Amino acid sequence: MPTKKATKKTTTKKTAKKATRKTKPANNKTVATARSVDTFIASVDHTQRRADAEVVLELMKTITKAEPKLWGPSIVGFGTTHLVYESGREMDWFYTGFSPRKASLTLYIMDGFANYEELLGQLGKHKTGKGCLYINKLDDVDLSVLKKLITQSVRHMKKKYG
Repeated sequence: MPTKKATKKTTTKKTAKKATRKTKPANNKTVATARSVDTFIASVDHTQRRADAEVVLELMKTITKAEPKLWGPSIVGFGTTHLVYESGREMDWFYTGFSPRKASLTLYIMDGFANYEELLGQLGKHKTGKGCLYINKLDDVDLSVLKKLITQSVRHMKKKYG
């Protein structure tokens, strides 16, 4: 069994200065804007993606009971909450949202997917990232399951963040 070799950590003036330097909080580039959500969706070139975005827009309005805002150049978000990470980073963000991207319709499920395995199994054709649900077209998924998924995620976010 290999043993750990003791190493001596040396501190130079340069590394000591680096260690004591305060880091500036990163600025969040994706913030709520005053741009029109309707104009943004109308500008989506892909006909199917635009039609799907209109359906998801109404679905999320109904679930959140919030008016949509455009976050950055291409994300439609619903609700606003202030997040503080363990690292100390702070930012304003939305409870749920979507973006009609070129490759797929991206839905933001902010609390991730660990608690939604059963629903994801019933959803239909999709892919997931850490907090993103990628759908090629809404015809590939069961809308009632999608509605449950978004509803539960929003409920969780409101309970956790107020």
